[in-house]
Amino acid sequence: MQPNTDNPIAGRIEAASARREDSESLAPLWLAVRLSLGSAIALGFVRFSYALLLPAMKADLGWSFAQAGAMNTANAAGYLIGAAMFPWLARHRSPGALFVAGAYAVIVLTALCGLVSDTSMLLAQRLVAGVGSAFIFISGGVLAARLTTAAPRRGGLILGLYYGGTGYGIVLSSMLVPATVRAVPHGWQHAWFALAAACAVCAMLARGAARRIDAAGAAIARAPGGPVRQRTAWWRYSPALGGYGLFGVGYIGYMTFIVALLRSEGMSQGVVCAFYIALGVATVASARIWSRFLDRTRGGLALATFNALLGIATLMPALFSHPVAAAISGVIFGATFLSAVASTTAFVRHNLSSDEWARGISAFTIVFAFGQIAGPVAIGWVSDNASLTRGLVYSSAVLLLGALFAACQRPLSRHP
Repeated sequence: MQPNTDNPIAGRIEAASARREDSESLAPLWLAVRLSLGSAIALGFVRFSYALLLPAMKADLGWSFAQAGAMNTANAAGYLIGAAMFPWLARHRSPGALFVAGAYAVIVLTALCGLVSDTSMLLAQRLVAGVGSAFIFISGGVLAARLTTAAPRRGGLILGLYYGGTGYGIVLSSMLVPATVRAVPHGWQHAWFALAAACAVCAMLARGAARRIDAAGAAIARAPGGPVRQRTAWWRYSPALGGYGLFGVGYIGYMTFIVALLRSEGMSQGVVCAFYIALGVATVASARIWSRFLDRTRGGLALATFNALLGIATLMPALFSHPVAAAISGVIFGATFLSAVASTTAFVRHNLSSDEWARGISAFTIVFAFGQIAGPVAIGWVSDNASLTRGLVYSSAVLLLGALFAACQRPLSRHP
């Protein structure tokens, strides 16, 4: 808007109106940033910080790589249970309530990891924490999709900001874990207490945003709506579901074992921390990098592109044992893997009616969880019987196969 130079009073009014419009357009983005701290909890702290703790826990508790991978498999199994429960719970509780309940549960369960050292108890903790993580992540995705209705032209950016919040958790974990792990028996337990405290801080900041978006969504739901649309059959987007399930298998192998691989190749703790920080920063930046691509792409092209890039990034440290190759791999992976998650929510938003969003996001989360259950144990088994390098090669092959599946997905409709 150009100010009116002929009439000073009118010019001031127009300038004030422009500032108000700018402020209103930024409000959904700020809510998305606050909401994204939920994804920082669900994935950044609860899931991915484990890769930093794995070497210390494996050495202290005498685990094999398959046992170490089973910890993330248990977490993914809980994630699957939570995803399967979510559509039913969503009919009785609001997404905001499930978001907050999941966050509180995860805080307690993360702290419990600092109190036990028995493998069975740790497996149980990881399982139940996965349920809480699913409640946070899925309800947050539904809330982020609702938030896009307030700023449709920035829908891709809003979704990217929400999912990219995982990067905050990765960056903070890469600082907290090395600073709190001690070279004594069970010295890794202190790190879990630090992660629980970080989860608590993020939950305090995120819950207000979740409740505010939830209240706005409830008001819209009570308003008179349009005609009821028939439910979309899941088989119509089965290529995207298949590609996303394979993404779950391939990406989790990298995120579980990449730190162990770098350490086994003789890279210092400083190099590993720098790698993880670079990965986390790239994850946060991915919101801006891919936002327009997510807005324009209505079929499976986005997921196919991300799977292909992830396959290349996963292969690099397996082929080149050098800090520069690791850094490039981490930046590509970080700038891509949460955008793959965002692409499925964007697909649901573009192709399904709003009353199907929770069901659609849950369907993608369920196949994702199945992939994450299979991934750590399968790649861990390969690593035990061949090498960590071979395990990442297999992860890369799975991701590239997922790209082929997703590329077969066509848009379901021409209108969001």
